[in-house]
Amino acid sequence: MEKKKDKEDALEGIESCGSVKLDGESGTYYCLSIIGQIEGHFALEQSQKATKYDHILPLLVALEEDDRVDGILIIINTLGGDVEAGLAIAELIASLEKPTASIVLGGGHSIGVPLAVSADRSFIVPSATMTVHPVRTSGLVLGVPQAFDYLEKMQDRIIRFVVGHSNIDEDYLRRIIARTDMLVNDIGSILDGFEAVRCGLIDEVGGIKEALAYLKEMTEKKK
Repeated sequence: MEKKKDKEDALEGIESCGSVKLDGESGTYYCLSIIGQIEGHFALEQSQKATKYDHILPLLVALEEDDRVDGILIIINTLGGDVEAGLAIAELIASLEKPTASIVLGGGHSIGVPLAVSADRSFIVPSATMTVHPVRTSGLVLGVPQAFDYLEKMQDRIIRFVVGHSNIDEDYLRRIIARTDMLVNDIGSILDGFEAVRCGLIDEVGGIKEALAYLKEMTEKKK
C-alpha cells in the first residue's frame, strides 16, 4: 500500500507540472511538455515561461517505474536555455525503456534540438522551426585557451548526442552550425519542418495523430 501511495504522489507531481494522462483502449500515455526556456542551476525571472530540469528528471524516473504508463509523448516548444540542464533531460529521455515520441511545435531551438531527437521517434509540424548554432555562454569569459577548449568540448558533446540519436550527417551538422550567411545577428541555421526531416535531424513531419499512432504501435508490439 505504501509503495502504491508513493507512485500516486509521484503522478500527482507530474500532473501539477502541466502534463496530461491519456487513457485509451490501446494503452495509457503521458503527455509531457517542455516549453519556454530550460531552467538550470539559476532560477529565471517569474515572468518567463520555463521548464525546470530539477522537476523533469525525477518525473521521468517516476514515469519509467509506473506500470500504468505505456509510453510518453513529449511536446517541445522551447527557445533553448541552460545547455547542461537540457542535455541532462535529453540523456534521461534517451535512456528510458518505455516508448517515447517527441513533437516539435513552434520551435525547438538551441538545446531544444537534442531534446527533440532524444525520443525513440521524433516528429515536427511543418510550420515549426529549429535553430542550430554554436554553444553560447553568459557572464565573465576569460580570454585563455582553457575557456575556449571547454566550449569546444561542450559543443562536441552536443553534436555527438544529436548525431547518435538522429540520421543527420556529422559533417553536415557542423557546417550548418557554423553558417554565417543565414542569421543576421548570429551564427548558425534555421530549419523548418520539412528541412529538418530532409537532412535527417527529425524522423518525420507530423503531429499528435502520427506520434500517438507510433506509441500505440510500440505498445502493441510489447504485448
